[in-house]
Amino acid sequence: MPKKLKRVPKFANEAAERAFWETHDTADYFDLSKAVPARFPNLKPSTTAISLRLPVSLLEQIKIAANKRDVPYQSLIKMWLAEKVG
Repeated sequence: MPKKLKRVPKFANEAAERAFWETHDTADYFDLSKAVPARFPNLKPSTTAISLRLPVSLLEQIKIAANKRDVPYQSLIKMWLAEKVG
């Protein structure tokens, strides 16, 4: 016999909902066997603009390297930073 699922209560705010789920098991409220993957194609990671002073010669070298790879130079800088940090 299938497990009887509990009803999810109404929450006054996000903090109350967060506190509830910290102490309750979602399996008691949802049939996880019926879960389907979700896609968020328009979701973009948050970014922050920064100002970075570079010597003109270094920036020119970066632009040349980016041009050879056919990518914008700022994208290339982000890729290089991600490689070094990750």
